[in-house]
Amino acid sequence: MTTAPSTPVDVAAPDGTPLTACAPAGESTPPLGGIVVVQDARGITPYLRSVCARLAAAGWLAAAPHLYHRQGFAETPRNGSWQSAATDMLTLRGAEIAADVDAALAYLADAGVGAASRAVIGFCMGGTVALATAARTPLAAAVSFYGGAVSAPYWEGVAPLVELAPSLRGPWLGLYGEQDTLITTAEIDALRAAAARAPAATELVSYPGAGHAFHSDDRAAVYRPEAAADAWSRTLAFLDRHAAQPA
Repeated sequence: MTTAPSTPVDVAAPDGTPLTACAPAGESTPPLGGIVVVQDARGITPYLRSVCARLAAAGWLAAAPHLYHRQGFAETPRNGSWQSAATDMLTLRGAEIAADVDAALAYLADAGVGAASRAVIGFCMGGTVALATAARTPLAAAVSFYGGAVSAPYWEGVAPLVELAPSLRGPWLGLYGEQDTLITTAEIDALRAAAARAPAATELVSYPGAGHAFHSDDRAAVYRPEAAADAWSRTLAFLDRHAAQPA
């Protein structure tokens, strides 16, 4: 399903949590379902907004919680530089992240998206959050793009992914680059094996020529078009298979 382009807008969840949301254009056809989109460490960047727009163009209602709202900003300072982001992300707290993701899920529910069609997708630290969310609450699907903290935690109260993966409560897709300088191939292999022990369908795909943030088309140094296109195609197919509402 592909619809006309939509523009992301800033809204609030029922509890007031700030979100960026994007719905499929037009009102004649309901969305396939709802996706919580979890930011990379840089925050609600133009790239993250574009991801929400791409999901909306594919027929999904997307909602991205602003995880830095307690810090007073949506995007990291110094134009979203990685150096600032790597520090800023460590100021987050596991319980607060979970509360913000749950607020986005409540927004989707308030918009009429049933539990069987709510999913989560995340990038970088958001990929970590996506898996952690799918391990603590039932979701129709979860997708992690190069989520870190595989063997050592980022935040208090959020265990390493190899410890969480066996407890996944719904289908999970992991997408990783084998040239990632932040996540080793040994960690990728360990995460694949840990996820395989979950009582749900899981798959981890790794790309030999890609590193961290290979889907970030706003960063020429790390963007890998072929891996990004394949990963996005797999993501949409995975969401369609597990989370799309019946026509």
